[in-house]
Amino acid sequence: MIFRETKLKGSFIIEVRKIADERGFFGRSWCKKEFIAQKLSVEMAQANIAFSFKKGTLRGMHYQQEPFAEAKLVRCTRGAAYDVILDLRPDSPTYRQWIGTELTQDNYHMIYAPEGFAHGYLTLEDNTEMSYSVSQFYAPEAERGIRYDDPAFGIAWPADIRVVSDKDKGWPNYDG
Repeated sequence: MIFRETKLKGSFIIEVRKIADERGFFGRSWCKKEFIAQKLSVEMAQANIAFSFKKGTLRGMHYQQEPFAEAKLVRCTRGAAYDVILDLRPDSPTYRQWIGTELTQDNYHMIYAPEGFAHGYLTLEDNTEMSYSVSQFYAPEAERGIRYDDPAFGIAWPADIRVVSDKDKGWPNYDG
């Protein structure tokens, strides 16, 4: 695995190191030892799949409040998505900053967001599937979100947003 730290402290774009031959390739998408070497959370409590029918579907920006804050490891297993993470850690030098990266079924990249980040994505193709592992069990009482178009952050989504749930439309602007 190839770990590339982003400008947001503690977050990484992770590439699968492919060992290829005439059959195709082999690579790791998870290795506890390699995550420990990067000082990343290795406690994964749940694995989730989200499928979106239409290009332009936006999901986010979601997070869980302490003491249920979760690290996330996200990968696109079908289609393509623009994945965004947002640093909400008040003591972080990158507080209120975000990054976005394209995750596709072909590039095999993953994004790692540590505890204290909000996460969301916009599908770039029809029939897009995302897979993510999280370090905490889902706790409905700790679920929080921020509007995807909150002017406090100015997230630049790369394509038209066509489908958003009422819940995601209803998140408040950030008041932190």
